[in-house]
Amino acid sequence: MQSLAFSSLLYRYLFFGWLFHDASRGNLWERSAAMQHNKTQARWLPTYMRRWVVMGMLLLAVAAFIELVLCAPVLSAFFYVPSALTVPVSSLTAYLWLALTFGRMH
Repeated sequence: MQSLAFSSLLYRYLFFGWLFHDASRGNLWERSAAMQHNKTQARWLPTYMRRWVVMGMLLLAVAAFIELVLCAPVLSAFFYVPSALTVPVSSLTAYLWLALTFGRMH
């Protein structure tokens, strides 16, 4: 079994795009199979949501610690900004999970 590079493992740990197939290509049967595969793979999306929410909370805690305890507001911005960016990623992941799990996607 071939092991993956650390960068590939980190990418797969944080981003879920590699789990899904493109359901807009191929004939009708291939698109239907890709969509069925994507609906099955949607079960992993809550795991990715948890990862991003936890990462955002940790970044927020580090930023608050740096700002309040170390009195370094400029340095804390390097942690506040990425913590804020976890919100749209988590929101998009939640939307995709809801759409693939409960939506009527063709």
